Amino acid sequence: MDDWQVMEQAAELAERGEPVALATVVWRQRPSSGQVGSRAIITAAGEVHGWIGGACAEPSVIRQAREVIAEGSPRLLLLGSTDKFGDAIPEGMTAVPISCQSEGALEVYIEPVQLAPHLVVVGRSPMANALADLAKGIGWRTELLDWTEFAAGNADERSMVVVATQGHGDEEAIEHAVAARPAYLGLVGSRKRGASVLGYLAERGVAKDQLDRVHVPAGLDLGKTTHLEIAVAILAELVQLRAAGELSAHSAKGTSAGSPEKPASRRGKRPSSGSAARTRASGEPVSAEATDPVCGMTVATGKAGRPLEFEDVTYYFCSAGCRSEFESNPDSYARKETRC
Repeated sequence: MDDWQVMEQAAELAERGEPVALATVVWRQRPSSGQVGSRAIITAAGEVHGWIGGACAEPSVIRQAREVIAEGSPRLLLLGSTDKFGDAIPEGMTAVPISCQSEGALEVYIEPVQLAPHLVVVGRSPMANALADLAKGIGWRTELLDWTEFAAGNADERSMVVVATQGHGDEEAIEHAVAARPAYLGLVGSRKRGASVLGYLAERGVAKDQLDRVHVPAGLDLGKTTHLEIAVAILAELVQLRAAGELSAHSAKGTSAGSPEKPASRRGKRPSSGSAARTRASGEPVSAEATDPVCGMTVATGKAGRPLEFEDVTYYFCSAGCRSEFESNPDSYARKETRC
């Protein structure tokens, strides 16, 4: 993929609601394989589309990108041996030590790609149509469904759901919506109508904490307005809540597959050789990652990690050179505690 294809795919994934991070190489020290301007997108599952560097850099960038996706905040990485940089690492930069045999280094900027907000409007009234059109106009991913078409699977905890059925299936639509536990759930109607709908659902056994999350009436209180103005008031409330960060906690849940690696420190230190670095002799994995016992670099387990078994413990390596070094003198690198 070239750089433009990477950007286009990042936008497409964001529009579909899939959290991704965009990684860009902003500086390199030869002979690193990453080039200035090289880009890649990384999904929450750790899939990489594009190119930012070889086997030394990629695993660390993936782990850091998954943290960026989970936290929603960008970061600037320095990938390389920190010994040569000393105290010259700028404040705010995250140093991630890697032991690359080429002795190259990279600076990589990782930023979360903002997801297009997902709005589900339930109903076929003029107000519902107006709200859907307004949301689409500001770039939101919007679905307009009749109450007979709507189900819990049409939304998730990152979605915003507005039920505007106006008496036609209010109860059914709200019951399906609360099951999805969306970031926002609003009912268009009077407070009296809302109390009736929620009271009915409470009698049916819907949990009180879920019903308490329903905004009724939905939207900012603008007094007596037209259906178009009601649509504006609802959209304004959603924009206000998102800007205040009151919906962001929901969007972060469920994106991390596993716990991404924390950097050794802001200044960066070589990872300890005592990190989880092996699988049991039975083949059962202890971790999806391992530490190369020769150079200390974090590598992926599996065939790509060049596995080698020694004294009933499987070790993994970043390169054939490190594996060969271990084979030549395994007693110098094998972890002592594994022999107890």
